[in-house]
Parts: sequence; C-alpha cells; structure tokens
Amino acid sequence: MSQQAETSDIKKKILTTGIRVGTQVKTKFMKSFITKASPEGLYMLDLDITLEKIQTAAKFINRLGAENLIVCSGRQYAETPIEKFCEILGSKKLLGRFMPGTLTNPSLPYYIEPKIVLISDPQVDEQAIIEATNAGIPVIGIANTDNITSNIDVIIPANNRGRKALATVYWLLVRQVLIERGELKEGESMKYEIDDFETKITEEEIE
Repeated sequence: MSQQAETSDIKKKILTTGIRVGTQVKTKFMKSFITKASPEGLYMLDLDITLEKIQTAAKFINRLGAENLIVCSGRQYAETPIEKFCEILGSKKLLGRFMPGTLTNPSLPYYIEPKIVLISDPQVDEQAIIEATNAGIPVIGIANTDNITSNIDVIIPANNRGRKALATVYWLLVRQVLIERGELKEGESMKYEIDDFETKITEEEIE
C-alpha cells in the first residue's frame, strides 16, 4: 500500500474520534494549526498537520530512545492511553500530580533524569514543562486550540480533553514509533486498537 493510500485509510479510521475538534478559544500559538470553526463555534485542527507532527515526535522519541522518555499527565482520561503507551514502548509514566523537584532536585528520592518529556495538556501539566525547560530537557506536548505552547519543542495539535481523542493520539504515536523502529511496516495493522488505549468510564461517572 502506498503511503498516500495508507494515510487516507488512517484518516478515515480516526476522523470520528474527535481528534481534530478543538475548543471555542484559539491562542496565537495554535492559530497556524487551525483550519476553520464548526457551526457550533468550535475551532477545528488540521489533521494533516497532526499526523505530520506525530511523525516528527516519533522520530524524536526514537532518536533519544523510548526508554529515556517520561510521559506525564494530570488528566484522568490520559491515564489508560499513557499506561498502554509505556507498556508497549518501555517508557516511564508519571500520572496524577507532578511532584515539584522531580526533574530539578537531585536530592529528592523521586528525582529522575529523562532525555525527553511527553505531556498531554500544557495547562494541566505546566509544572512538568517548567521543570523540563529548567533542566534543558526537550518537551513534546499534545495541545488544543486554547493552549499556550511557548515552552514546547514539538507540538502535536489535537483534542487533549476527549477520552477517544486522547486514546487516538497515543495509539497513533505508538504506531509511528514502531514504524520508525522498523518493527511495523507502513501499511501493516498494529495488534492494538484505539479502543485498547481508551480510558473506560466507570458506572459512578455515568451516574
């Protein structure tokens, strides 16, 4: 299958996941990633750019080694996607509140020295970005239309609030890293589906 045909297949598969649906706010940082506003007034992100940035991020992760990557998120819906991502690629996860000093204070028992940091939301994961920047560690960030991305090295423009959308971004990123590693061919199906990456809603949440 040609890369073009494969990209079009992937696009069809992910269009319904809400990955490109932004918010009603756009920041100057995210302007260039936005194509239009929906009739409901939500800004829509350019899916081609999202896929392009996922390729860039995957190359970056591969170059520095997935084992040297920490994936952070204080967002509940990012937990299952991150756990699956780290399980497949061998990266380290930091879920929930990011403890101050994690990347900057060597005297702390939980201090770590990753070569690269991946965050799910620049607003929620602000502490991780500040510390990575201070420590000179590059940051890959999934950013929505309303995010401020001044300290992010590789921006993946995507809906970072929705369960299905977050699962899709992490699924795409794992897939692309495996392709970069040569462990998966361009047109080949991965044994994991987007659904495997999705945080499931509990009955209490439904009520």
